[in-house]
Amino acid sequence: MGPRAFRWVLHVDLDQFLVAVEVLRRPELAGRQVVVGGRGDPTERAVVSTASYEARELGVSSGMPLRVAARKAPDAIILPVDHETYLEASERVMDTLRGLGTVVEVLGWDEAFLGCDADDPEALARRAQEAVLDATGLHCSVGIGDNKIRAKIATGFGKPAGVFRLTAQTWSEVMGWCPTIDLWGVGPKVSRRLAAHGIRTVADLAAADADLLAAEFGPRMGAWYGDLGRGHGSAVVDDTPWVARGHSRETTYQRNLTTPEQVEAALRELVAQVHADTEAEGRPVFRVGLKVRYAPFFTRDRSKKLPAPTRSLGELTAAVLALAEGMEPGREVRLLGVRAEMVMPDGGDGVERTPVRGRI
Repeated sequence: MGPRAFRWVLHVDLDQFLVAVEVLRRPELAGRQVVVGGRGDPTERAVVSTASYEARELGVSSGMPLRVAARKAPDAIILPVDHETYLEASERVMDTLRGLGTVVEVLGWDEAFLGCDADDPEALARRAQEAVLDATGLHCSVGIGDNKIRAKIATGFGKPAGVFRLTAQTWSEVMGWCPTIDLWGVGPKVSRRLAAHGIRTVADLAAADADLLAAEFGPRMGAWYGDLGRGHGSAVVDDTPWVARGHSRETTYQRNLTTPEQVEAALRELVAQVHADTEAEGRPVFRVGLKVRYAPFFTRDRSKKLPAPTRSLGELTAAVLALAEGMEPGREVRLLGVRAEMVMPDGGDGVERTPVRGRI
């Protein structure tokens, strides 16, 4: 069907998705403190992918080192990430949503936008919840908005397993008092920069001077943040299949890499993995990137455009090793990542739609 603007946008978000899938396999985990991350070993370097609500109540959150999660929730059951099982469950969910006869834009494993012109979007939301539960045994929350921004934020008010509507008429009442970091697209750094100008709440951002925001973030992003504070956004839902712009692989090493030879060997392995990913799509690479995390926890990213698009493993390896020449000598390395950006099917660099997973 392609992109189209709708009267209503629904954001469907599976509740504690990875944990919920694990509970389906092991019902005895229901109601327990469960953490999913890495290889399930808190003594290794890995982070939390998701945690059950019971573990979250103890302060466990996504992105937290597993060892920290184990200290906060010492009785938690820690499970390894099972990508294939989660992907299979996700595909069943998305197929179920498509079966409702509406446009579905997939955002990731556990969330999607639905377009709706009906007078009663709550009815569609409840149908979606019932259909997903019947087909997969998984619960989801649904946010309803008059655009994607409001729908996405509304979902948080509906969790778990609820439905919440957020519109232009209710935006100020519901969101005005919230801190700016609660907005989709505002992280800790941006919220701190806003706070430095006295902009601490969504209402503050909505009323902020456009020139001030442009001076702080640039004319394009400044205007975007101002619109975000007012809840403005697109109501276009696009079911065009997502096409990856690039592939990346990264590894956190259980022991720091300490020599140039170790770093080179690790990079060659990562490039080979990324090359296999891009070859599976049959598209040449036009840009490569390198991510380095030094011990204890300092990260640098670099990238370069290639002289010409290529599918050659040797050329990609040489380009990444050239980027690695800029690494800080003598510093131990705890993580390396390699990214390859591909020429899009239309022959251009392309503009990436909402990504699913796997960037560095």
